[in-house]
Amino acid sequence: MAEEIVSLVTGTANSTVYAVWYLIGAALVFFMQCGFAMVEAGFTRAKNAGNIIMKNLMDFCIGTVVFILLGFGLMMAEDYVMGVIGVPNLGIFTHYDNFEWSSFVFNLVFCATAATIVSGAMAERTKFLAYCIYSGVISAVIYPIEAGWVWNPQGWLAKLGFIDFAGSAAIHTVGGTAALIGAAMLGPRIGKYIKDAKTGKITAKAIPGHSLTLGALGCFILWFGWYGFNGAAATQLDGVGGLASIFVTTTIAPAVASCVTMVFTWIRYGKPDVSMTLNASLAGLVGITAGCATLDALGSIFVGIVSGFLVVIVVEVMDNVLHIDDPVGAVAVHFANGIWGTIAVGLFAVDGGLFYGGGFRQLGVQLLGICSILAWTTVTMLITFTIIKKTVGLRVSPEEEIGGLDSYEHGLESAYADFLPAVPTVMTTTYKEGAASVATTKDTVPVKVVPTKARSTDAEGRPISKVVIVMKQSKFEELKNAMAEIGVTGMTVTQVLGCGIQAGKTTYYRGVAREINLLPKIKVEIVVSAVPVEAVVDAAKKSLYTGNIGDGKIFVYDVENVIKVRTGEEGYDALQGEDQW
Repeated sequence: MAEEIVSLVTGTANSTVYAVWYLIGAALVFFMQCGFAMVEAGFTRAKNAGNIIMKNLMDFCIGTVVFILLGFGLMMAEDYVMGVIGVPNLGIFTHYDNFEWSSFVFNLVFCATAATIVSGAMAERTKFLAYCIYSGVISAVIYPIEAGWVWNPQGWLAKLGFIDFAGSAAIHTVGGTAALIGAAMLGPRIGKYIKDAKTGKITAKAIPGHSLTLGALGCFILWFGWYGFNGAAATQLDGVGGLASIFVTTTIAPAVASCVTMVFTWIRYGKPDVSMTLNASLAGLVGITAGCATLDALGSIFVGIVSGFLVVIVVEVMDNVLHIDDPVGAVAVHFANGIWGTIAVGLFAVDGGLFYGGGFRQLGVQLLGICSILAWTTVTMLITFTIIKKTVGLRVSPEEEIGGLDSYEHGLESAYADFLPAVPTVMTTTYKEGAASVATTKDTVPVKVVPTKARSTDAEGRPISKVVIVMKQSKFEELKNAMAEIGVTGMTVTQVLGCGIQAGKTTYYRGVAREINLLPKIKVEIVVSAVPVEAVVDAAKKSLYTGNIGDGKIFVYDVENVIKVRTGEEGYDALQGEDQW
């Protein structure tokens, strides 16, 4: 082992030593899949956690299949031009030696990283099938071709001297571009943007993730894995370009970026923003990835400073100007800082950087390279997403989105089964979607409407009644508006799971059909006095009715007494001004 270490120090290591070093780095980069899964799950809502985990698992597994069959041959063909425009070498299963196999594994985990970036920006409303398809396309064709430009010695950008040591452009910009296009085509989550009816102004609404703890764990895992991400291609231990130098720059840039974002958000918002600072650590890592082996400590400081400001500004532009919904900040982290990190090499590279006396040549090559990669990714992803949208569809239905992808896409009541039943939640709608309605499908059976009888009042003509409505989540906005029109000023809303069998809704666990399904529902409780209970029931029936099984049920109860704690008023008087218990 001592001889192998000496060979790394002196830069004379043989292919076997490099193969081992590649595989160690590949293992670290593979562990980053866990980091991405935790960041995305933590920054989104609990009802989609299982879906996020499934996507992060399958983009690597699907990517492995297509990359070994097609992608690696396109990327690393000895005659790169023929590998891209012709048939790549498919004899990889028999003739590769240990070094080439280690190269395959190392490039595979990089490829999986590019694919997994997209899921965060499109989280909580993308069809799982659509995700599997575009993830496979990225790993099979889109990433391998442009990565071949950069890392195959026969690639045209490699021949020009383009520097992207570990993938700010080839991985992060590609993933960030796909994420931006996908999120824009998909549209925002229901409730993310609210349009003022009078002024027409669109306002972004915060939808916090369910666990910053998970998000922070993911960030630390990613930072740890990034030492393999940036360091595995090092050819020596010391000097610029060596492992020690790479570890230094990979530490300084994210640390500086996090400090800058903490102070910037503290000044801007009055408090240091936790989630934004976590994003900043990843932004600094993305920014330094291209130049980790060619920049010194001072250069990495400047990269970190810009990354810290850039991640906050881009998040705000996405939300407040472009109105593109990115739940985890993938565009700000990977797209913006991938571009910045690539350009930074032309500015701060010790050998050839503009600010180090190298002139404009390297900067020009970097600009040409990043523009070419952006153009390639934009065109191919627009084609990919358009085809998917026109065929299998990109987005789930409003009912599925509101209920959560865990339930509708994977048959999970919750990824956190120990925490059932679900906590109360407030439902809202987006300015684009409006009040959601559910279309009749072949799996639903129309039912006859049965009118209810009017309830009698008490001797004084002032009844107190409680109306409980169990209903589809997608119809809540219509019910809320209907109640407001008749003067009901408040209600208690709880997200619940209904236990029962519903036609066309069979679910399975480990291949076994469930006899009784737990279906996501909304329970609305209203206590009324001045508003006639008949009016509440009629308004509810009109707003909820579709003629399909699952429209819901209405329960009406007599209330013996109501006591207002603040004033001590009881009965009818306790409810005046606030028909809500």
